[in-house]
Parts: sequence; C-alpha cells; structure tokens
Amino acid sequence: MSTARPLPPVVYHPAYSMALPPGHRFPMLKYARLAQVLEDEGLVGPEGLYTPEPASFDMLAAVHDPGYVRQVLDAAVPPEVERVIGLPVTREVSDRVQAAVGGTLMAARLALRHGLACNTAGGSHHAGPKGGAGFCVFNDIAVAGRAMIDAGEIRQALVVDLDVHQGDGTASIFEHEPRVFTFSMHGEKNYPVRRGPSDLDIDLPDCTGDDAYLAALRSVLPGLLDRVEPDLVFYLAGVDPHGEDRLGRLGLSNEGLSARDAYVLETCLPAAPVVGVIGGGYDDDIDRLARRHAILHRAAADAWRRGLARPVV
Repeated sequence: MSTARPLPPVVYHPAYSMALPPGHRFPMLKYARLAQVLEDEGLVGPEGLYTPEPASFDMLAAVHDPGYVRQVLDAAVPPEVERVIGLPVTREVSDRVQAAVGGTLMAARLALRHGLACNTAGGSHHAGPKGGAGFCVFNDIAVAGRAMIDAGEIRQALVVDLDVHQGDGTASIFEHEPRVFTFSMHGEKNYPVRRGPSDLDIDLPDCTGDDAYLAALRSVLPGLLDRVEPDLVFYLAGVDPHGEDRLGRLGLSNEGLSARDAYVLETCLPAAPVVGVIGGGYDDDIDRLARRHAILHRAAADAWRRGLARPVV
C-alpha cells in the first residue's frame, strides 16, 4: 500500500447532481449528498476529492453507437429513446453523464496507481451498444475498460456487478471481448426482462437475505479471480439489494451490504487493484440513501488502512 496517502482516492464532480423535473423517481441529488457524507465522516484524504475531465466523443463512441452519442452530446435525443432511458436528456444531463464516465475512468487509473480508488457515481450498466436504458445514458465501466485496454494500460479486466439488476448493457458490449470478464449477481425477478449474456450470471430469488447472498458470492468470487487473473477489477457496489430499496427485493440489511463490500475488497485486492462505483440505490430519503452508498467508501477506507491495496504502476 502507498504510505503517502492515508485514504484511498475518491472522485467527484459537481455535475453529478442536478435538478430533475418535480416528482421524477430517480434520486439524482444523492451524489452531492454522498460527497458531503464522505467529507463529514473523514473518508476523504487531505488532497480532497479528485475532479475528472468529461469523457470525449471518441471514448464514448468506442462502445456506443456514434449517432446515439452525438444525439446525447447535442441534447437532441428522440423522445422514444428518452422513454427507454427514463431521463430527459437535457444539456445538464448530457454534461452530467460525460462527467460520470470521466469519473470512473479517472478512478480506474487512480486504482492502478494506488491499488484502490472509488467514484462517487458510476455503475450505469444498462447502457448498451445501441443506446441507453434504465436511467443509464452511457456505460461508464465499459467506456473506461475499453479505453484502458486500447491504451495498453491493462490486459485483462474483471467486472463484479452486484447491483440488484442484471448488467445487461455491460454484458452486451463485452460479449465478444475475451479481455473483459463480466460477472453479475442480481435478482431473478427484476429489471431488465431481456438479459444480456454475461460471462457469469447468478440469479437470486426475492428475499434472499444476508446469509444466503454472501454464501452465493463466496462460492464464486475466489474462483473467478483465479480463472480470469485480472489486471483491474471494476466493482459495481449497488445498494439496491437492500430490503428497503424501492426497486430491489433481495432483503439485504446495512450490515449485509457492509459485509459484502468488505468481502469483495478483501478477496480482490490481493489479486488486483479495484475501482469501486456506487451503482443503483433508490430511496425517497436522500440522506439515508447517501449514507447507504457510503458503505462502499467505508469498506474501502478500512481495506486501505489494513494495507490491502497494492499499486501496480
């Protein structure tokens, strides 16, 4: 572990949070509140929050249809496409998603340098080759993974997607890319109806609960690391498996999420650097939701203090 920094790097951009139309069900304000919670809890190092550059057209078009990318950047997405996404793609939304993708790329590069880093956004795993869906405009993990492989920064990546929803977009983007292994563990009876072909999918029943969930994860993750031998792990730590989440039905507790995140980091970090993104989480109480997302960052800080993070560049 690097001794120069007392905490793992955390990436945030003010554009992550913005106003949506009144009554919209996506909790867009959670990102700014999460950044404040991390500051209040002392989970940000003395260097402060890292601010990313927005993702470029070329980076985005490397995994998404270029025509669709241009529509988003011009804030000219057709209404029928906006309906699939579930968000009005205004200029503010366009700026936000470019910043979020840039944030995951920055966090991934920081993870290579320091062994571990987290974005305070990211995990837009429903955006696929043709366009966005399910509140996801661009797929930040796919863009970052593609860019880093193409630049020769990494040779092999592992995506550990523990959002309650299957990572269909990521799976579709990397379906024919052997240098990215996609693993998704999610609710069997949840969105999306049409699933993408992950390299490994685990469907869990409603009300799985902490113990069975953790047992399922422990049964596969060590073997995946041995099989894939990744240079970098993208960890999508969605909190929507929580029992009180509006869109999740797996019945996990805060303690279960904390044990999950700690286990992923303890298991992956000896093998490869990890970049954490927050994924999904849906609650009308923004403060409660932000503190739930902060579980990932608390686990990352604990792993860092224990010396588990090992830089490779």
